[in-house]
Amino acid sequence: MERPTIADLAEAAGVSVSTVNRILSGRGSVKATTIQRVQGAAEQIGFYGLGTIEDRMRKETPHYRLGFLLQQSSRDLYQHFGRKIVAACRDRRDEVVDPLVDFVDLLTPDNIAARLTALGKECDAVAMIAADHPVIGQAIRALREQGKPVVTYITDQSSPEKAAFVGTDNWKLGRTAAFLISSMAPGPGRIAVFIGNHRYLCQDIAEASFRSYMRENAPQLLLEDSRPTHEEAAQAHAMVSELLERSDDVTGILILGGGISGVLRALREAPEEKRRRIRLICRDIGPATRKGLTEGLITAALCHPMEATSELLVRTMIDVLRQDGPQATLQRTIPFEIVTPENI
Repeated sequence: MERPTIADLAEAAGVSVSTVNRILSGRGSVKATTIQRVQGAAEQIGFYGLGTIEDRMRKETPHYRLGFLLQQSSRDLYQHFGRKIVAACRDRRDEVVDPLVDFVDLLTPDNIAARLTALGKECDAVAMIAADHPVIGQAIRALREQGKPVVTYITDQSSPEKAAFVGTDNWKLGRTAAFLISSMAPGPGRIAVFIGNHRYLCQDIAEASFRSYMRENAPQLLLEDSRPTHEEAAQAHAMVSELLERSDDVTGILILGGGISGVLRALREAPEEKRRRIRLICRDIGPATRKGLTEGLITAALCHPMEATSELLVRTMIDVLRQDGPQATLQRTIPFEIVTPENI
């Protein structure tokens, strides 16, 4: 069988022979999308000059090195997010995106700010998940002055120097959680609220809207003051165990931060009659959440769609880098998913 010719490649790609020659010779201007189409056709027909076309594609395509600062390498949720982010970078067709994913286990503001600064030195733009703090805001400001935009996602930062935010509408999320608990609660009782940290803006907003809905629509339910788990399962387990030991009227639990595995362990250890009356709402989904849903311990998980969120995050970072001069902060909102034992 004869090997495909330049004319065969041009016909397969729907371009002229001269366009293919310009790509192969490296001379003359050709759109990146056209090179991409010719590259795909070359792969399909087994064209001998595929390596040359791929080299031209690399030279013509914009290159970006993007940094992603995630939290707690020990948590499956963030590991899963990291994999989805890398996949979203690899799936970009009009750019070559080199991702650098870093995990922060020591969640002090100074350490996060230092890691953010270090990522900024190596990358064109950085995305981050972190509690809001002035020290972190100073790092964001310094990076912007160096031409390194910072995009926040999942939880926002109050720093006006951030370039963009990508995440869900946390006001709607909190009210949705309140609607679910108040609608399904077996009767009057006590509602416990656990957050990861008072400085996570996503959790703070969701908690405020949760309480807003309850004041309006469920006065028969008593809301306890929120308590921080510090994103630790052991802390969450201790607090829920203590709550169930001292109270017989717990009818709902909202956990807006990390520690769901600890909450579930405390529920499994509780008497069945207590466990059966509790409606539990949590954020995002990992192996522990999935198991809790299948057991019927979790009423619903309000989740970021990981693939769509990762794709939107990468696209937003590239959009920010393409902007000419200072621009208004971009706000990119993505709908959250409601996962229940019946649709998992």
